[in-house]
Amino acid sequence: MPVLFPYLSQTSDGGDASLMPMLPLALQFQNSPPIQTLGMLDSGATVNVLPFSLGVRLGAVWDAQTTRVTLTGNLARQEARAVLVQARVAHFAAVPLVFAWTRADNVPLLLGQMNFFGQFDVCFHRTRRQFELEPAQK
Repeated sequence: MPVLFPYLSQTSDGGDASLMPMLPLALQFQNSPPIQTLGMLDSGATVNVLPFSLGVRLGAVWDAQTTRVTLTGNLARQEARAVLVQARVAHFAAVPLVFAWTRADNVPLLLGQMNFFGQFDVCFHRTRRQFELEPAQK
């Protein structure tokens, strides 16, 4: 059964506010305690992106992550490493998500095609200011 989530107001660096599909979720790296956070659903993003400070809070160590990831678009100049975390959304079972952990902190936690949208089916209802989400039927 899908779960409905509201779009949330987000303020840009320039002070502009807009409604965005922000998903509350808990992330856990290895055996560290889970951290509650918000991730922006971005169906145009190729990969999931993890801001540097959130990776550190999760307990990841930059030099221990040896798989390099090449980012594109606005983040093309940022170095990134692959990090595998467990993610729990609502009452659904935890799923593994691979993130491009970037040195940048001026980026939201992005949930993209590889592999968030492979784990969950999402339906956006922009005019109703909500989206629904459920685990992918495999």
